[in-house]
Amino acid sequence: MDLLELGTLHDTLLSTVRRYGDRPAYAVPPMPGRDYHPDGWEITWHQTLEGVERMREIYARAGYGLGHRISILFAQRPEFFFHWYALNALGVSVVTINPDYRRDEIRYVVEHSESSLLVGVDCRREDLQAVVDEIGGGLSLVSFDRFPDVLPRPSTAPRTGMPDGTTEAGLLYTSGTTGRPKGCILTNEYFHTFGTCYLELGGRLTMRPGEERMYNPLPLHHANCLSVSAPAMLLSGGCLIFPDRFHAGTWWRDLVATRATIAQFQGIIPNILLKLPPCPEETAHGVRFSLCAGVEPSQHEVFEKRFGFPVVEMWAMTETGRLISDCHEPRSIHTRAFGRPNAWVEARAVDDNGVEQPPGVPGEFVIRHSEATPRKGFFSGYLKNDEATDEAWRDGWFHTGDVVVRDASGLFSFVDRKKNIIRRSGENIAAAEVEACITAHDRVKQVAVIAAPDEVREEEIMACVIVKPGVDVGDPAAREALAKDIFAWCHERMAYFKAPGWILFVDSLPMGTSAKVQKIHIFPPGVDPRAAPGAIDLRTSKKQKPGVPR
Repeated sequence: MDLLELGTLHDTLLSTVRRYGDRPAYAVPPMPGRDYHPDGWEITWHQTLEGVERMREIYARAGYGLGHRISILFAQRPEFFFHWYALNALGVSVVTINPDYRRDEIRYVVEHSESSLLVGVDCRREDLQAVVDEIGGGLSLVSFDRFPDVLPRPSTAPRTGMPDGTTEAGLLYTSGTTGRPKGCILTNEYFHTFGTCYLELGGRLTMRPGEERMYNPLPLHHANCLSVSAPAMLLSGGCLIFPDRFHAGTWWRDLVATRATIAQFQGIIPNILLKLPPCPEETAHGVRFSLCAGVEPSQHEVFEKRFGFPVVEMWAMTETGRLISDCHEPRSIHTRAFGRPNAWVEARAVDDNGVEQPPGVPGEFVIRHSEATPRKGFFSGYLKNDEATDEAWRDGWFHTGDVVVRDASGLFSFVDRKKNIIRRSGENIAAAEVEACITAHDRVKQVAVIAAPDEVREEEIMACVIVKPGVDVGDPAAREALAKDIFAWCHERMAYFKAPGWILFVDSLPMGTSAKVQKIHIFPPGVDPRAAPGAIDLRTSKKQKPGVPR
């Protein structure tokens, strides 16, 4: 079936309600002490549709429709799905905003996306109102928590026509090698492709229609949950369960309480769970399998034996609209293997000239749907950035920026990331964005931001800083004071996870013939940058800012 025939996500919601109306659709575990749903929450597909229709009427009455975008900072509130499907029915694209973003970051997303309305939780109202005031131009802010019956009208009329599979459904901002995040244009077909691909992979990932309860602690504003988990449960009539965030201390209790049958998470979570003392719930759950990206090979078998379910390795990106998974036995759980091409994707490992590499030779991972329709089901492009879109789609293949190697059977294994991205606790952080912020500090001359290894968070941000002439970093106390000042500067201006966890003051940085810093030559091969003399550890200061909801 051509997934364009499925139409919109709202069309699929109507179909799912007809088949599974009384089955649970969304749930959150009990979260005592939280200001919303502290006792937990569960809603059926039929109740979901009722909430969607209420929202759809409000948005439609105000004149929102095809071609508009609305930015929403909802901080994991489950009622987000009422807005999601309601706006989808009208042809409005939803721009999800990371709740950890600061004012400048929020302003960039709202302004760049040309959003017609900003909806946000009350605890961020001061920042959001400041953004609206700075942008001007008729943009309005309304409360997510106290959503009004009457909305301000958009400044432009919607386009004529009806939304369909090709209509933009969402705009997700993802970090790239440039300083600012890029807006990925995602259609209804894209979301249907991700969900259907997940459902049809089979093997260890085989799902039962109308029966699965999928627990995903990752943010709803990220593709892992919104693009992968949510469409899979929508298409199959399952229940998506999500807390406000990952809580190691209540993980097993939550899985038991919510009767989860599937868990989906990132590679740092197994590492954390294995360090917890044994508890009765860790073997009393009903989880059949988990889907995970980047589990550490040395922990893979240990995790499965202790907790009693398979951890199925996978690979995907926000842009791709499909995933690849090592889901068929025998799985290669002692390696970084993530699977073979499937009915949804063709894949290769190529050199810098686009030449396919033989088995055993590393190359950049490139993928496509097929030679005839390479981009089918992928993202539609980066908003207002045709150059970046064309660069990603060189020679008819999507270039992922990941370095992989395949074996003789066609099984791909992850080697490293080619792009200048730091991956910390599931967040993709552009080094250039952090560098731009640090460089603006009045005592900094130059900086190179790199990834330092981290046993808990996979990677941590390390800033190698050259100070301006006359700035004192000659003694440990002066270095420590300046490092803390630079950290505070970043922490004030960026999401907390982007601030440097390590700072090292250096006299110079290796430069290439193009006058660019050669980051691979800052430290000799095999050297842990954290062990460099004078490296200052600031990780304990990386705490979420007051007022940011969780």
